[in-house]
Amino acid sequence: MKFLRVSVLLASLVSVAGAWPAGAANTVPVWHAARIVSLPSGGTGLPQGYLPALSCPATGDCSAGGAYSDASGHTQGLLLGMVRGAWRAPSRLAPPANAGQDPGMTIDALSCGAPGNCSAVGGYQDASGNALGFVAREVNEKWLRATEVALPSGAAATGQRSSVHSVACASAGNCSAVGTYLDRSAPIGRTKGFVLDEVRGVWGRARAMAAPRNANINPFVVVNQLACPSAGNCSAVGSYIDSNNVAHGLLVDERRGSWQPGIALALPGDANAFAGAKLSEISCVSSGNCTAMGTYTNNAGAVEGITTVESRGAWARGAVMTMPPGAAANPHVFFYGFVGLSCPSIGNCSAGGQYLDGSHLYQGFFIDEVHGTWQAASELALPIGSPAVGHNGGVVAVSCRSAGNCSAGAAYLDGAGNYQALVANEVASVWQAGERVALPGGATAVGVDGGVYALVCTTRTSCTATGSYQSSPTNYQGFTVATS
Repeated sequence: MKFLRVSVLLASLVSVAGAWPAGAANTVPVWHAARIVSLPSGGTGLPQGYLPALSCPATGDCSAGGAYSDASGHTQGLLLGMVRGAWRAPSRLAPPANAGQDPGMTIDALSCGAPGNCSAVGGYQDASGNALGFVAREVNEKWLRATEVALPSGAAATGQRSSVHSVACASAGNCSAVGTYLDRSAPIGRTKGFVLDEVRGVWGRARAMAAPRNANINPFVVVNQLACPSAGNCSAVGSYIDSNNVAHGLLVDERRGSWQPGIALALPGDANAFAGAKLSEISCVSSGNCTAMGTYTNNAGAVEGITTVESRGAWARGAVMTMPPGAAANPHVFFYGFVGLSCPSIGNCSAGGQYLDGSHLYQGFFIDEVHGTWQAASELALPIGSPAVGHNGGVVAVSCRSAGNCSAGAAYLDGAGNYQALVANEVASVWQAGERVALPGGATAVGVDGGVYALVCTTRTSCTATGSYQSSPTNYQGFTVATS
């Protein structure tokens, strides 16, 4: 499962803890067999198995997105919608008016402020070959044509390479998004970040993200993920490089509609002088109360996981994750960035990723924060006969119904060396062994680019996930899988 091994955003829904009767939160969701995702007329498959975006603002009401190949081999934006528990016919997202013949349209993230009222973001190619970002709105269950993001003043007019990476909607018509663009510096444009807000249904012009004071002239900003607990109050994470070409974790907050300058994550005392830090995941319970995670390199050259907590608007120094017993001296911790972190209440979070064990096999892991204290990580328990998750496997998506009661999507290698999709449940703070997803049409593997991309739980027994699988040696199809 390749998962493009880059961090892109996906907005998620987390449930409020304590909303159900006593004992209900410990109910184990039962996962059904996966169903194939039908494509718009002429659709042939999913490029690189890419189906990353899922948002479920209410039980039985979800929207999903990605990309598909049409009959001409062009890449088009794919939209899926579930209404009252039933998936409707898929649709093509109409590209902006200046799109090229092959628009290269790809939905990277999607968020719904209310059922039938969502926003999608991503990238496309115009008729001149520029890579541009777009936003698209769904209003009362009808998707409107995508529009080009109006970049900040000083953006390159030609040779542009911009994209919108993440979007989060606090309510219908009130969303925020983040991305990157090239400015018009010669001879090579500088890679900068931008922020973008939708207020009462109107997307404004993108504004340049203010980088930390020690940023390089070309900061090479990467913005991975965004969370907005309320309208005008958001937090985003990513990375940038400083004047010594060292990568730092980047934290950017919006407060009451005003975006603050970015700050660098303060690293643990054992951080390497060239720590190469980056932040891949974020989840916010309320304004100014968020959790983020990523990786850094320590003095011994080991790539470790790191967590940081924002409390009342102040970000704490990063704390090192403790990997499962028997981890390699250099565990090479990795997060896919497809919403692998979920925090149902302050001080209670669950997350997952990938690491190397002492036998230098790639494994998946889970890690939980309980009442404000991060526990040691535990290894993802695989089906019998499966030795490891593989280089392209591990935990990708996590969603929690309440503290210690979550579900996750992953991928792993079976005994025959084929990648398979997997779902796992956490019950009363104990992660259960994962179970293989039964694929549509008798398919036997998800391939290196397939697996579960996104997963959302809205009630104690209702979860929905999306992903892709290998339908032929050269083609991928999408699937949905749900609980009862």
